[in-house]
Amino acid sequence: MREWSESVAFITGGGQGIGLGIARALAKRGVRLALADIDEAALARGREELSPVTPVETFHLDVRDRAAFAAVADRAEERLGHVGLLFNNAGIVPVAPVTELSYPKWDLALDVNLTGVINGVQTFLPRMLDRGAGGHLVNTASGAGLVADANVLYVTTKFAIVGLSESLRQALSGHGIDVSVLCPGPVDTGILQNTRAADPSVAVPDSALAATEAFLRGGASIDDVGEMVVAAMTARAMWIHTGDLIRPALQQRMAALLASI
Repeated sequence: MREWSESVAFITGGGQGIGLGIARALAKRGVRLALADIDEAALARGREELSPVTPVETFHLDVRDRAAFAAVADRAEERLGHVGLLFNNAGIVPVAPVTELSYPKWDLALDVNLTGVINGVQTFLPRMLDRGAGGHLVNTASGAGLVADANVLYVTTKFAIVGLSESLRQALSGHGIDVSVLCPGPVDTGILQNTRAADPSVAVPDSALAATEAFLRGGASIDDVGEMVVAAMTARAMWIHTGDLIRPALQQRMAALLASI
C-alpha cells in the first residue's frame, strides 16, 4: 500500500499522542483518515486540525468493545471507503508493584493493550483478505516489548504485541498485507494522564510522576514518530524504533539468549 493518496487509514488512539502524529504524517500524503479514540474532545481537535488537509471522520471508541469496533468500522468504510491501512495504536501504561498485582489490574492491562489490538486485527483483517487488495497493519508495542523491565503488567502486553505482529507478518506474507510493529522509546505524549483517567490504581505514582513525564518529554515528538512510521511502512520494515535507547540492553538480551542454547 504505497499509493498513499488512494488509501484510507483507521487509527485507534488517533485523536492524540502517537496516533495523532501518524495521522498528521498520513494527511500530508493525501490519506483519508478515520480517527478513533475514547477521548471525544481530542477527536474534535484532531478533526478540526486535519479536515482542511484531507477527509477526516472521527469515532468515539473503546477498543475493548468488539461490537462497537465492528459498528465503527462499518461507518468508517461507508463514509471514506475501504480501510487498507490499520494502526492499532490505542494503549495505556499500567504500573503496579509485583506485590500489588490483582486480577482487575491484569484485566485492564490485557483488555486495553492486547485485546484492543486483537479486536482491531480481527475487525479489519478479514475485510482486507476478502478484498484481496493488500494493505498494511501497524501495531504499537514498546521498547518494553523487546527488553523487559520490572513493570510486569506493561511488559506482558507489549511482548505479546511484538509476538503477534511477527507471527502475523509471516502468516500474511502471501496475501499482500504488510505488518509492522512500532516499538517506541520515550515519546512526548499524554499517556500517563490517560492511564490515570482509565484507572488510578494502575497510574504512575505521584512520587514518580514528574520524573517520568520529564523522561517522556525528552524523547521524540509525536510528529517525528509519525514520519518514522510512514518511512518504515514505505520500506516495508518489520520493526519501527524511535531511538536507540534500548540498544545496549537488547544486545545483552540477545547475547544471553544465544548463549543459553
